[in-house]
Amino acid sequence: MLPKSVLLVVFAFLSACSTIYVAPDVPKNDEHVVVVPVSEQTISTYNRSGYTPKSLPSVFFQSAGTSGTLRGAGTLPESSLPEEQRPSTLRSNVPVEPRVGPYRIGVGDVVLLATKSSRNSVEELSGLLAAQNNRRGYTVQDDGAIAIPDVGRVRLAGLTIEEAEAELFQSLVENQIDPAFSLEIAEFNSQRVSVGGAVRQPGVSSINLTPLYLDQAIAAAGGLAVRDLDFASIRLYRDGTLYQIPLQEYLDNPDMQRIRLVASDSIYVDSEYELDKAETYFGQQIQLTTVRLAARERALEELTTEISLRRAELDEQRSNFQARIELDGVDRDYVYLAGERSQPSRYTLPFGRQTTLADALFDGNGFSSETSDPSEIYVLRAAPKKGHQERVLALHLDAEDATAFVLATKLELRPNDIVFIAEQRVTRWGRVVNQLGPGLIAAAIAAL
Repeated sequence: MLPKSVLLVVFAFLSACSTIYVAPDVPKNDEHVVVVPVSEQTISTYNRSGYTPKSLPSVFFQSAGTSGTLRGAGTLPESSLPEEQRPSTLRSNVPVEPRVGPYRIGVGDVVLLATKSSRNSVEELSGLLAAQNNRRGYTVQDDGAIAIPDVGRVRLAGLTIEEAEAELFQSLVENQIDPAFSLEIAEFNSQRVSVGGAVRQPGVSSINLTPLYLDQAIAAAGGLAVRDLDFASIRLYRDGTLYQIPLQEYLDNPDMQRIRLVASDSIYVDSEYELDKAETYFGQQIQLTTVRLAARERALEELTTEISLRRAELDEQRSNFQARIELDGVDRDYVYLAGERSQPSRYTLPFGRQTTLADALFDGNGFSSETSDPSEIYVLRAAPKKGHQERVLALHLDAEDATAFVLATKLELRPNDIVFIAEQRVTRWGRVVNQLGPGLIAAAIAAL
């Protein structure tokens, strides 16, 4: 036991000591502090308080893509075919049966996305509806893609319907949109066959999911308009090769009529024997195709340049905004973190979503599991005044039972809330001893 003189010195030291360790705490019996235990009922009550998180600027939701119609070369010139001298004989030259697979979607096709609703539209799928020419669908644009709101551009050109469904399914899942849909082609515009010459209505026929045969293409052009069968023929231009079928042989042989056509075939019903006349027609078709391709390439270059400029502008605006955030030049909402944490700090409320107590507790500077008291976790919030007196609402989470942290994932924080975690009692006494210990020892030594 210490001598009486030593004890007197110790007490004298304590009396003269100007700094005694004081631990912050939340008063339980203070009329200015309203302590409310955190429960399912209180969470439901205090989450109703109105708070709208700050939103990111609209530039973060914009896409550099652009929509538009196909750009072409304008009105095509009329065909001009001079009269030619008829040859003496005609020989049949028939193309081999082409190898064709399932239909592949191409530029200009209109695809229709439909949910299972009775409206048979994509309205419930994305909340928006893209339409062209008052049709409910999406046109495959110059770059081979369709632009779906909330999803972006999805490339479908060159895909079968089955492959396109898989591509759309993946895109919808990645954008967290219900992928329940059906896909069909509403308009077939990418694969066409031209019909000219001695027919009643020269034009083009589209190839769709079902095969297109020679007799069907001629029938779609209004049928034959030939006066003399003996001097007429059907010319078929395919992949750089010119085929011909005497018209009489075509009419007499059903197999000739059922020649299957493929995309870009050109058919010319010639009432003259001379092959040069048909070659002139096909030469014009080739030239017009070249003009269209050149115009399409120019349009794609313009589109690419435009998108690049838009993307650069969007990137610059986003970069400027992020730089303002780093320089603390953007008005933000904060929650302040105090008590037994690695270090006092403030937690920035994120853009566009609510933040819970768990978010603040488990951020990078989380609470200290060694010194903090999990039964004394508080969210301090300004409460309505009582008369002229300021009051503080203390939402108390007792997480001594670890399952109570589930409640922390539900309690929403509000700007200027203070998350306070009390220290353990043993931590408090340890700090008192650490603070006073050196002085007590020195006083005891001095008294000896």
